[in-house]
Amino acid sequence: MESNNYLLMNISILYRCGQKYYDKQLSDYDINAGQLPFLILIYENEGISMQELAVRGCFDKGTITKSIGKLEDAGYVRSCASTTDKRVRLLYTTDRTKDIISKIYLIRREWWERLTRDMSASECANTEALLDALTEKAKQYDAMEDEKEIKLFGLQKLTLLDYPQKMASTIFTGGCNMRCPFCQNADLVFLNENTSQIPTKDIIAFLKKRRSVLEGVCITGGEPLLNDTLESFLRTIKELGYQIKLDTNGSYPKRLKELVEKKLIDYVAMDIKNCLKRYPETTGIHNFDVTPIIESAAYLMEDHIPYEFRTTIVKELHTLADVQEIGKWLKDARAYYLQGFVDSERVIQKGLHAYDAQTMKQLQEAVIPYIANTQLRGL
Repeated sequence: MESNNYLLMNISILYRCGQKYYDKQLSDYDINAGQLPFLILIYENEGISMQELAVRGCFDKGTITKSIGKLEDAGYVRSCASTTDKRVRLLYTTDRTKDIISKIYLIRREWWERLTRDMSASECANTEALLDALTEKAKQYDAMEDEKEIKLFGLQKLTLLDYPQKMASTIFTGGCNMRCPFCQNADLVFLNENTSQIPTKDIIAFLKKRRSVLEGVCITGGEPLLNDTLESFLRTIKELGYQIKLDTNGSYPKRLKELVEKKLIDYVAMDIKNCLKRYPETTGIHNFDVTPIIESAAYLMEDHIPYEFRTTIVKELHTLADVQEIGKWLKDARAYYLQGFVDSERVIQKGLHAYDAQTMKQLQEAVIPYIANTQLRGL
């Protein structure tokens, strides 16, 4: 993951580099980058209250109190009680501020010139407009209602492979609690801020139109059970008459049980990453707790619902002894699939390899004494 094309990272870099610049330029004035926005706002709005500062700059009370206190101690700002409401403190700049404010404006201007050097006038204007628009959206955050709609990032309109014996569509959720090196959906694990989201209403509209053709819907990810809003989404799909298959890594046994008991899923495919002792290495998570995995697998093996276990076999991560250990752990499971690893540009870790078909057959034969219905897939 080499790209830095993330809003969070870019803003962080801009902030930290700007802070270094301002702290250096302001070192002679007993003021730092953190206090500068307050000083400028007060100078341009003499008599502004702390409450108005909070609204204009989206500052929290603690930050305002700390910064204003430092500006007062340095002699740049004074405060006094409002004549109409003694509880309100009004803020004013002092003569010391007026002596340096023109230099501060020049320092601020120089930073903008550094950032926009070699940019055309139209590029600068577009950048300013974009920043203004993003800022206004960000300022609306506190006023936003909590969004209860599930986040969906992919739709395969037709699959004859994902749902056994059914024509289906596959829907992709985003986010995962694992970082499996061989994962084919790195974009859904390391979810970029600019990843295109598919509106739920568009997917529901598609499923309504395809009811005469499709029989099932596969929900995959990422890890679907990460989503608090999954249940209501599944309920909507159920109301359309579809059978639902859920792909999961087994990390959320409680949610899995709830969906089964509420009859919101009809088939579960649980990924078994490796034998239990190699889960940390195979999931990319140090000190990974396998307790939920064991619980989910045990629950499925009680046969509350049709299910399968499956393992993507990677040469660097799985040995014959490992798959035998899986067989012993999941002894007498309903179905177990050994899937061949397929390399691609979307894989999290480069340089991994698949076994040849003959070796995969040997792995299958090593598991069959424990799980009779062990099959190969994707060779």
